[in-house]
Amino acid sequence: MGNAAEEGAGAAPVVESSEERYRGPVFRVRTDMLRYADGHRFACDVVEHPGSVAIAAMLGDRELLLVRQYRHPFRATMWEIPAGKCEPGESPLEGALRELAEETGYRAARVELLATVAMTPGFCDEVMHLVLARDLTPGAQSLDDDERIEARAVPLDDAMAMFERGEIADAKTLLALLWMKTL
Repeated sequence: MGNAAEEGAGAAPVVESSEERYRGPVFRVRTDMLRYADGHRFACDVVEHPGSVAIAAMLGDRELLLVRQYRHPFRATMWEIPAGKCEPGESPLEGALRELAEETGYRAARVELLATVAMTPGFCDEVMHLVLARDLTPGAQSLDDDERIEARAVPLDDAMAMFERGEIADAKTLLALLWMKTL
């Protein structure tokens, strides 16, 4: 994502030590002790994440597939594009095909990587791969036991209006909407 050896204000500090604080099924947390060249030391908490895929799944040329699901950190049900974490050894395109099928039931004949972005670089190493999926065929969802997901095709203009009204608050979905306006 960038060169850690750059000079000046962005120069990387030396990692003096690293201690794992938490290990769970989705992410880990560690605390690194860092030191700048001028001797200043500080602690930095880092969330280690395996990476994720987000799918801009198009039905035809003007409809985007959205999913609605409960997001506990926000205590809210949210509209967003299908997404999920990458599995070990899985390419972003393979992950996108899998997540799209699991969450929506749709299978895509064509997928294309649009962008890879750092999600929250201040404390997390997660990179998200935004994938365009086309030529969709409907099928049955394959949800995890804790997932309750509604899938709906929404015209792109309506999805943008949903964002403007505050009905879509998800950053990856806004990124997809803005990207789709350029195609």
